[in-house]
Amino acid sequence: MNTALHNKLVSFIWSIADDCLRDVYVRGKYRDVILPMVVLRRLDALLEPSKEAVMEELVFQKEEAKFTEWDENGLRQASGYVFYNTSPWTLQRLHDTATNNQQILQANLKIISRDSAKM
Repeated sequence: MNTALHNKLVSFIWSIADDCLRDVYVRGKYRDVILPMVVLRRLDALLEPSKEAVMEELVFQKEEAKFTEWDENGLRQASGYVFYNTSPWTLQRLHDTATNNQQILQANLKIISRDSAKM
């Protein structure tokens, strides 16, 4: 990626931060939110095409094979990566269920954060 394109992308991300995070976070704290969300979005985008296959593999392991512990190799193979996501949630689904209601979106993100911390 050339420097001009990189700078354009960086400016775009920070402009979104200014639009969405103003009055929610102090400007100096944007990086505490932006970097984790960029990483989460990237992982979400990578896993999106294989999401259905991973969920089918999980159902197979739970219901048909009656595994008491997940076969991680099967889940990795279904995802196509060395990592996978067994949560039914995606960032798009979180957004869609909020129906333009910021409070619902915030509550959904808190629930997901709490549940993933238990894993």
